[in-house]
Amino acid sequence: MLDLKNAFYNYEGQLALNDVSLEVKTGETLVIMGPNGSGKSTLLKILTGFFPLKGGSYQFKDLNVDKTFLDDPKQAAKLYEQIGFVFQDSDVQLFNMSVREELAFGPQQLGLPPAEVEQRVADCLKLLAIERLADRVPYHLSGGEKKLVAIGSVLTMNPEVFVLDEPFNGLSPYYRTLIVELLAKLNQSGKTIILSSHHFGQIKDICDRVALFSEQHQIQKIMTKAEILNDPAELAHLSVL
Repeated sequence: MLDLKNAFYNYEGQLALNDVSLEVKTGETLVIMGPNGSGKSTLLKILTGFFPLKGGSYQFKDLNVDKTFLDDPKQAAKLYEQIGFVFQDSDVQLFNMSVREELAFGPQQLGLPPAEVEQRVADCLKLLAIERLADRVPYHLSGGEKKLVAIGSVLTMNPEVFVLDEPFNGLSPYYRTLIVELLAKLNQSGKTIILSSHHFGQIKDICDRVALFSEQHQIQKIMTKAEILNDPAELAHLSVL
C-alpha cells in the first residue's frame, strides 16, 4: 500500500531521514518507535504528503508521491483524501469555534453534500461519545478531549489510512485506553493505522509490527509483535524508550 525506498530528508542541512526503506501493508497497525529526534515525526509527515523527499522514492498505491506530484493540487488531493494525519499537539490541529464545526470542516472541504456532512458529524460524535462537547470551543477542552476531537476531525473524512504522531503524549491513562480502543475498532473495520509512540505496553495488543529508529535516523529493525513478546531483552528495551 505504502512503499518508501531509500528515503532521505534534511531540514536546512540537519539530517532527519537517512536511507529509510519501509513498506506498509493494507489493514495493518504499524508502530514507529525510537529516541526523540530520530526521525519518527518526519517519516509520518512524509507519508502524509506534508513535503516531498530530498532523495529516494515514495509510492502510495499507484501514486508516485514526489515534488511534482505534491506541487499539483489536483494530484495531491488524491493522497490527502486517503491519508489522515493527527498532530502530536492537538492545538495545532483545532482552529474552529466549536467541536461540531471542527468535525464538519474536513468533509466540507471534500465537497460533500450538507446532509452527508451532518450525518458524518453525528456519527463521529456518537462513536467518540463526545455529544456533550458538540457546541464547546475546542480550546477550552481538556487535553484528552482535544485529542479525541482531533482524531474525530480526521475520522469524519473517512480516510483509508490514519497516521498519528505520538497520540498518547501527555494524556491520562483513561484517555490513552480510550484511544487504544478506538484505534482497535478502526483497524478491525479495515483501516490501516500508522503511529509513533513511546508506549509499547499500551499498544502491544493492537500493533502488528514495530519499526525501530536509531539515533542515526535510520530504521534499525522491523519486528512483529510476536518477535518482540518472545524476546525479553527486546521487550525490556522497547518498554523504556
